[in-house]
Amino acid sequence: MLTAIRADLKIVKERDPAARGLLEILLCYPGVHALSIHRLSHKLWKAKLPIIPMKLLARLLSQLSRNLTGVEIHPGAQIGTGVFIDHGMGVVIGETTKIGNRCLLYQGVTLGGTGKEHGKRHPTLEENVVVGAGAKVLGAINVGENTRIGAGSVVVRDVEANSTVVGIPGRVVHQSGVKINPLAHSALPDAEAKVIRNLMNRIDELENQISALQTCLNEVSKENLQEEMRPNKSQSLKDREIMEFLGENTQN
Repeated sequence: MLTAIRADLKIVKERDPAARGLLEILLCYPGVHALSIHRLSHKLWKAKLPIIPMKLLARLLSQLSRNLTGVEIHPGAQIGTGVFIDHGMGVVIGETTKIGNRCLLYQGVTLGGTGKEHGKRHPTLEENVVVGAGAKVLGAINVGENTRIGAGSVVVRDVEANSTVVGIPGRVVHQSGVKINPLAHSALPDAEAKVIRNLMNRIDELENQISALQTCLNEVSKENLQEEMRPNKSQSLKDREIMEFLGENTQN
């Protein structure tokens, strides 16, 4: 247990540039507090002493940790060493969750279930998985090692190792051979924006084709058809709301 706590402290100092010393980490990091209390409650959860209701005692300890830190970890969850829960507020980790070594969870992450069935119903995170702020990983799924889950994503299917997952529902975007800092959320691809840009380009092409056809018809019929089929002004594809959603300059 002490070895695991030392590994937790080491990973915080390694990954958080705001950490200025060991004493500050011990006193001011709720993620460290929550993990330390969980390791004790997990031992109580596994203990077999029929005289004392150990599971109830473990649940009470985890509830105390939740009230103190804002991090809710069921005592049955299995958590490896070197795990970092950054900020921590709103993190929920279910009973049958398994978290591998050196994983990183941001605030608001949920590792939860999807039904009322018994047995394994929460996700398994292998080593070096990064789960962004507000992301939800739901069900008895497996997330492969070195995977990065973008902030706000909802993952409900297995994810292979060395993947990047973004969106709702989570979509896998492979980044082969590219090493990315686990704290660099800005490096995640914007899959939705890419799809919208492709659709806008396709609409541009179709409108140009329709305009060309109308021009040809107008040239063939110089009299009646010229008035009836005069092309109206098409809707601007550079709509301000669309471009603001894509984060592009609307002043052009």
